[in-house]
Amino acid sequence: MNKHVKTITSETSDLSRRSFLVGTAATGLVLGYAGVPGIGEALAAPSNFEPSVWYAIAPDGLVTVTCGKADMGQHIASTMAQIVCEELGAKWSDMRVALASNDPKFNDPVLGAQITGGSWSTMMNFDAMSRAGAAGRMALTEAAAAAMGLPPYFKDQLVVRDSMVSHPKSKKQMSFADIVKSGKATKTFTPDELKAIKLKTPDQYTMIGVSVPQLDIPSKTNGTAKYGIDVMIPGMAYGAVVTPPVRYGATVKSVDDSAAKNVPGFIKAVILDDKTQTTSGWVVAVANTYANAKKAAAALKIAYDGGPNAKVSSQSLLDEARRLQKLDDSGQFFVKDGDPAAALGTAAKVLEAEYTTSINIHAPMEPMNATAEFKGDILHIYSGNQFATRSGAIAAGAAGIDPKFVVMHQMWLGGGFGRRLDADMMVPAVQAAKAIGKPVKVIYTRENDMTMDFSRPLTYQKVKAGVDGDGKLVALSHDVVSAWPTQRWGIPDFLTPSVDKKGPLDSFTVNGSDFFYTVPNHYVRAIKNEMAHNATPSGQLRSVAPGWTFWAVESMIDEIAAATGKDPAQYRISLLDGAGKNDGGAQRLRNTLLAAMGLAGYGTKKLPKGEGMGVACVSSQERATASWTACVAHVAVAPSGEVTVKKLTVATDVGTQVHPDNIRAQVEGAAMWGLSLAMYEKATLKDGGIEQTNFDSYTPLRMSQVPEVAIAVIANGEKATGVGEPAVTVIAPAIGNAIFNASGARVRALPITAEAVKSAMKA
Repeated sequence: MNKHVKTITSETSDLSRRSFLVGTAATGLVLGYAGVPGIGEALAAPSNFEPSVWYAIAPDGLVTVTCGKADMGQHIASTMAQIVCEELGAKWSDMRVALASNDPKFNDPVLGAQITGGSWSTMMNFDAMSRAGAAGRMALTEAAAAAMGLPPYFKDQLVVRDSMVSHPKSKKQMSFADIVKSGKATKTFTPDELKAIKLKTPDQYTMIGVSVPQLDIPSKTNGTAKYGIDVMIPGMAYGAVVTPPVRYGATVKSVDDSAAKNVPGFIKAVILDDKTQTTSGWVVAVANTYANAKKAAAALKIAYDGGPNAKVSSQSLLDEARRLQKLDDSGQFFVKDGDPAAALGTAAKVLEAEYTTSINIHAPMEPMNATAEFKGDILHIYSGNQFATRSGAIAAGAAGIDPKFVVMHQMWLGGGFGRRLDADMMVPAVQAAKAIGKPVKVIYTRENDMTMDFSRPLTYQKVKAGVDGDGKLVALSHDVVSAWPTQRWGIPDFLTPSVDKKGPLDSFTVNGSDFFYTVPNHYVRAIKNEMAHNATPSGQLRSVAPGWTFWAVESMIDEIAAATGKDPAQYRISLLDGAGKNDGGAQRLRNTLLAAMGLAGYGTKKLPKGEGMGVACVSSQERATASWTACVAHVAVAPSGEVTVKKLTVATDVGTQVHPDNIRAQVEGAAMWGLSLAMYEKATLKDGGIEQTNFDSYTPLRMSQVPEVAIAVIANGEKATGVGEPAVTVIAPAIGNAIFNASGARVRALPITAEAVKSAMKA
């Protein structure tokens, strides 16, 4: 079984080798890990203090948590503050949040870089943030004991609550503010001491599990929160990009700017020379206002060489995928258990199916934007970004400077969904600013963003399954063909060694295929579609591979159940027996499925003709960081093939829930995203370019199409899981399976259309 390696730098943060420092500086109490640049220096030289990697307490008692994660509406900054607050003992009204720059001291303690994705943030940072809060509380109590004149051993009698440290026996107490001002809060924790801190147990929580007010809501509602698109720098110019008709590979032959010179405020047309190869064939028109920059961009006459991908289409990508899948030596193995070929050869029944998904576009509401400013040798970038570590390097590459001279100012994100893991918007801003010697803000149009998105790739999957005479699943062979988004990043440690030792593979294209069902003979082959990889540079779209792998897996499990005359939910339960490597995970998934079935009333209701319920249960994201999610979809299918999704019932096992309301909001949003991908969203490639340019032709879910949604959150005190993406992965197969139960039509392509359903009904 493959295990995803989550480090992306050889200098990954290693908590086992660092001391945790607590000390008083000019601006208050600072807390952070020794060995992290800036922390030790801050304590030694208070006048040079900068906020620590974790949090700071000011002389007025306010606690500011610095969030190294991108906050794009999921309130992760508040979540990090809530985790610290629980162990620190602060009053919630005293908590504040700040967004981190790209300083390496803000790297994720597990990933060793600043990256937000994969529903990793809470699950990977819960322990570290809890220990940081607890260490601060311990330092504060020792300092308070000293300031109160109590013997050191009295510190265990102190109570910390609502930003106050009190000694019930003597009735003495001190506020956090007074303790900080006393200057006595200084302590160093060795790595062993930090690990030995006894954290609260779930029954002791007073903050975790409480739906406290989100800290970012006031500023976002009164307009003081600043997004990338809000950035204003004195004297700055504006850039509007002109993109080629081919998604990638085109080059600019010539630019005629004679008409653009008639536009008031026009400054220059800059042909991008992007050594990072993030962009290809782009020109940016620079002017004194954004409106004038757009007018100038429209006036430019640009001649292109379409390049090698000028004739590529969605159909040619699919044809190439089918060709590659048929080759015995294609790809690398992600899972290689038993001998599926032999088992299929002796199986009582063999099922075979093809599953496809289309190109999908992120389309966050805030268009891509970035502002670049050179101050001497230092390049400042203002933008909202999900991957500061990589994006800073791309900005540096675009400028032709060392990454250490790039300062990224993180802004609030108006939506991300994986789109802002990429930094293409920074390239034109940087090169335009360098060309004209002034700060430049670049804002994409909706058309720019849709046609140049790092999209979810078109995928093709071939699945073969064999059952014995009792209907037991004995073999499953699964080929996944797609572009490889993570390989495009050029970060070797984000790839996974193949089990057949043929070299690294992009596990982000096959995660989810290594499920928790017990199947003795199981192969999964990851095959790179080089044509798609080059013509449609792909990115991480919310839920990534499990969005397509579980479409195939959960559809095939249903097909097997139908072919063997078994109830599809009960068939899944029989496969989730927890044998061998599946122990623990299978049981949690089975319980989640049972919860969804119970809430939905699966199997207890007689439905009208043309209606049906379908189930799916998944362990997304990666197997090692699973989130247990199940769905029961209730649909009605008309004779025309038109599908109405009447209700989605989603159950999710989150382990430890930090903020119940936020979890429900995340699951609801993920379910709607999954529904949109399942039923409505599709982009197509023609002559090398994306055909859909706005929401008139790329049609996400509308409010009028939203069904009833019921959610069951299972909080069992286990390690916190992620909730931002998992529910996306379970919706499409549950709907597809419900359609079959309602009409007998089996659909195997996303998005599901009325035409496809009607055709399958006739088959």
